[in-house]
Amino acid sequence: TPFEAVVSTQSTGILPLLLSLFSSSNAVHTNNWVVIADASRYWFNYRHAANALSIYYSVKRLGIPDSHIILMLSDDMACNPRNPTSAQVFNNRDRHVQIYPDDVEVDYRDSEVTVENFFRVLTDRLPEGTPSSKRLLSDENSNILVYLTGHGGDGFLKFQDTEEMNALELSDVFQQMHEKKRYNEMFFMIDTCQAGSMVLPIKSPNIIGVGSSTVGQDSLSHHGDKEIGVYVIDRFTYYTLDFLENVQPNSRATLSDLFRVYTTAEIRSTPQYSNLNLFKTRKPGDVLITDFFGSVRQTVLFDQSVDKLNNTAAPVKTEGSCSCGGGGEAGIVLESVSQLPF
Repeated sequence: TPFEAVVSTQSTGILPLLLSLFSSSNAVHTNNWVVIADASRYWFNYRHAANALSIYYSVKRLGIPDSHIILMLSDDMACNPRNPTSAQVFNNRDRHVQIYPDDVEVDYRDSEVTVENFFRVLTDRLPEGTPSSKRLLSDENSNILVYLTGHGGDGFLKFQDTEEMNALELSDVFQQMHEKKRYNEMFFMIDTCQAGSMVLPIKSPNIIGVGSSTVGQDSLSHHGDKEIGVYVIDRFTYYTLDFLENVQPNSRATLSDLFRVYTTAEIRSTPQYSNLNLFKTRKPGDVLITDFFGSVRQTVLFDQSVDKLNNTAAPVKTEGSCSCGGGGEAGIVLESVSQLPF
């Protein structure tokens, strides 16, 4: 289970002790990142924005902070003059969940959403001075969820109706990420027509990819909203979200459980998976959903106060998945090792 976010203490003397504790751990997965991109613009592609925001809503609910999410939206559906629910986006005609919250953080929007910028984010080849909020600051211990949605065809995904992302280019970028040690494991999802053509070329290790349809197939929308006047979500993402709604931060659900949801009867297309042999470390049945979609806070409990720790030897350590320190000064909440000052 990953360790996620900062040490909740003002003490600096404890950092060397924490370093020694983590260096003795066998875990290599210490942080989660998410990259979500909606590549379509125009009002009639409302569902693609809703697809992307549905995944954004889910990973935030499961604990991944905005600081570890890169959200790219090609069009601002919430503020579109055709939107009868101004400043809101829904993925269901019943409008149970508003997936464009007041605190949404869109990192790239409108004309910023390009193939070049998407690739630059993944490889961290961004211009000097790019704020950290727009950078994927992953490392060799990071698990990364990459989600794409839009209009596609055999071997490409359209961006903004003006350019295309080529499947071989995407595969090459993933290989660059592997060579630059920018991930530990990656889960790649794409919801578009002929999505399998974007998944099959992947050859880099420790990547699981799933596309909403195989080569030659369309990916279909699920249902529309008569007042909004367009379809509000695609079938593949709808059933993904339906599954994730039953997942909690301490869930033991796995990728295999998610894959069982993708039946042709439900999504009305044939899901396409990458070569699962590339995922060398584990089988999908051993990979928890929260290893990519969630961020479980860990606690390290000590039998002494923080003040005493600065002048004592190694304490007794226990680990748990609660989000509290256990009472008093003796509890130190670890919320993101990647943000520690070392």
